[in-house]
Amino acid sequence: MKRIAIAFAALALLVAPAAAEPLKLRISWSTTPSHITPLLPEIPQEVYRHWGKSYVIEPQFIRGSGPMLTALAADENEIAGFGYQSFGLAIINAKLDVRGFVGLFASKLPNADNGFWVRADAGIAKIEDLKGKRTAVNARGSGVDASLRKMLGDHGLKDGSDYQIVEVAFPNMLANLDQGKVDLAFLVLPFSLKAEENPKFRQLFTMRDALGENETVVWGAKTDFIAKNRAALVDMIEDNIRARAWLSDPKNHEAVLKILNKVTKLPEDSYRGWVFTEKDTYRSKDAAFDPKLLQKNIDDLHKEGVIPGTIDVVKYTDLSLVDEAKKRLGM
Repeated sequence: MKRIAIAFAALALLVAPAAAEPLKLRISWSTTPSHITPLLPEIPQEVYRHWGKSYVIEPQFIRGSGPMLTALAADENEIAGFGYQSFGLAIINAKLDVRGFVGLFASKLPNADNGFWVRADAGIAKIEDLKGKRTAVNARGSGVDASLRKMLGDHGLKDGSDYQIVEVAFPNMLANLDQGKVDLAFLVLPFSLKAEENPKFRQLFTMRDALGENETVVWGAKTDFIAKNRAALVDMIEDNIRARAWLSDPKNHEAVLKILNKVTKLPEDSYRGWVFTEKDTYRSKDAAFDPKLLQKNIDDLHKEGVIPGTIDVVKYTDLSLVDEAKKRLGM
């Protein structure tokens, strides 16, 4: 009888359903720490409640939100970091059924703002002086590309006929500007801090100068993917809110610097004292974003002719996942 019982127990183990694999979320990012995506796997696992159980994140580097849209359309990732331009184009041009469901970062007061820089000796004192010049963005279709074309368009300059746009990776922007390969470059933190310390460079205008306050990047996904994986996505957002709190807690500052050094290979001092403070990019504590502000950003791009139409942002927004995650956390 004992042998029979053992045999039945072994058979039960064989036929028992295997535990479900956690949902793999490939999430695109272009620069950090603005995009916290590549930092998330390095945060102490005890911060999370659901990582490795219902989901895992695989950060996917893509140089800008325009190419991120292409990757999402081809099912090469699950979540795209949409800028206001690429979010509109996903619906207008690509005809994708997508929803914005998490606010990643924004340009809002009182936090710092990224901007476009020139060489101090280049003779570029105003926007109109960029006529005939080479300007650098991280990628066509990105928020940087949109803010550049919006600002120069407001001053009567047209892309292609009045100035040239070239693509340069964020870490290479300052070097390209210094070497005269471009006349205008967009500098993100911490590279803008280096430029501030060097009299060779000066800031010409910021992203907020071009668009006012803006929802710079929101996470978006295909609507059917959200519906199919809602439970895991709410788990992820709940953990993401915890991660934001951990990253911005002053007592974790030294640990955060070590993570940034590991991810970016830049010295810890490049980030010391400013990262995840008001001197850094704005990030909502609850992972939400303002659809009305995003609507204005997209409408402004359409009025300037940067994108061929506009959309009803509320129709393509689903903040109910954030609301559910916040409710769990008592927010």
